[in-house]
Amino acid sequence: GLVASWFGGTAEKNPDVCIWVAHYDKAKKTWTTGVEVANGVQADGKRHPTWNPVLFQPRGNAPLMLFYKVGPSPQTWWGELRTSTDGGRTWGAAQRLPAGIFGPIKNKPVQLADGTILNPTSDETDEKPSKWRVYFERSTDGGRTWSKTPFLNDGIKVGAIQPSILFHDKIGGAKLQALGRTRQGKIFTVSSDDAGKTWGEMSLLPLANPSSGTDAVTLKDGRHVLIYNPVPKGRTPLKVAISRDGHAWKDVITLEDQPGEYSYPAVVQTSDGRVHVTYTWKRQKIRYAVIDPAKL
Repeated sequence: GLVASWFGGTAEKNPDVCIWVAHYDKAKKTWTTGVEVANGVQADGKRHPTWNPVLFQPRGNAPLMLFYKVGPSPQTWWGELRTSTDGGRTWGAAQRLPAGIFGPIKNKPVQLADGTILNPTSDETDEKPSKWRVYFERSTDGGRTWSKTPFLNDGIKVGAIQPSILFHDKIGGAKLQALGRTRQGKIFTVSSDDAGKTWGEMSLLPLANPSSGTDAVTLKDGRHVLIYNPVPKGRTPLKVAISRDGHAWKDVITLEDQPGEYSYPAVVQTSDGRVHVTYTWKRQKIRYAVIDPAKL
């Protein structure tokens, strides 16, 4: 079944912001009421906000993974992980990730053919000028230990965060592309030919980005889907684009085009081939859409 997660509270950055989870009820064709599964309450009673939950289901009988962040700000937060052996109905104790390891920052990890888990990761410094830099975390033992790549960009010429990972030979293969959010008004792209161990030079695609989160996925038929706000400012409209090579993109579906903020999309393809999208609707709700890939 489908599981969704988001962070919510009185307002982003407030200490009451928690991580929530809901399940899709196929029989009723609706989502269950959200349940709080993590918060930032510390042993001494102090409470921090939580941020950016990311769900990931490794292959086989591995537990479902829920990565999220805890801390006052993106400059000071740390990564935590909870796992579930029953599809997200119940969760084990929170585990703080090792120092310097943050987990996927916004978008889902991918699993390579050899079982390696690759987290799309980034950081935001509080230096002046602040730097936005992309890198990747790798685990070859199911998430028990992690290593990480160097930063892929200087954080200033191209200030980039929150990457998504696409496959360019086969799903799970070695030829990868990452793309995502920048401060330069465009979506960035960067590629790897060795399963994410090393990466080439980061550049900008001719796709508008208003410094807003994106997400992307490679479909089983080899095409790529991108969810983004195709404007230089603001977070409407929210559109679906399709590409065969990851560089030339065509907008094919408008998810939202009314005034308001429509942001922080997530996209996956399930075993039946359908494409599932969630996103924030006016910072009030989580909206869900299902797309038939034959219509893309």
